[in-house]
Amino acid sequence: MEKTVAIFLHMQDDQPGYISDYLLKNNISHKLVRLFNGDQIPDINEVCGLVFMGGTMSVNDGIDWLNEEIALIKEAVKRNIPILGHCLGGQLISVALGAKVISNPHEEIGWHYCSKETNEASKEWLKGVEDDFLMFHWHKETFDLPSGAKLLFSSDYCDNQAFIINHNILAMQCHVEMTESLVEDWAFSWRNHLKVNGKNIQSYEEIIDNLSEKIQALNKVANILYDTWVSKIYDH
Repeated sequence: MEKTVAIFLHMQDDQPGYISDYLLKNNISHKLVRLFNGDQIPDINEVCGLVFMGGTMSVNDGIDWLNEEIALIKEAVKRNIPILGHCLGGQLISVALGAKVISNPHEEIGWHYCSKETNEASKEWLKGVEDDFLMFHWHKETFDLPSGAKLLFSSDYCDNQAFIINHNILAMQCHVEMTESLVEDWAFSWRNHLKVNGKNIQSYEEIIDNLSEKIQALNKVANILYDTWVSKIYDH
């Protein structure tokens, strides 16, 4: 039986975005899991990788089905199964590995530049990415780094943007999975929240300006990060 990548979604009508496009393009089997909607936890013996997407809730809210995901992450770590987290997903990984999720000093929304670390992990996972690169953000909390984690990159408004641990676990605070339609949907749906003074929260107009260009740049970074993560599936 062919093993599959399980992608966990956390909100009604939410979509996995570019990670799904990437897996399809590379002929990697995947399935969507919505525990909040009554889906069952996948059999861990039938998955080759776990992907966790974002959400408006907090990992600290004590939600039962999020706790189920944390337990699954812990089991996957024991079995050396590759794990990938986006925003809330990255926070779930961090908590599963014994770290905390706390309020970030700044709410960070929109297109903000990130800076690469100079460590070996960053050289492996961000090979070919410029030292400063554009990333999409939408969060008000942030994760601490678990023991043994290697920081990959930071932004002006959030120090811990991404880390790797155990060579095959990638946790990100940012949203590398965005597509044009996802950005347009989020920005339009939350446009009243975007009327805030301050560079850390961009306006609706700033977010959608030159959107196609920004998404193309984001996809290039996503391809590099996802390529490295998928290589860990083949190594497993």
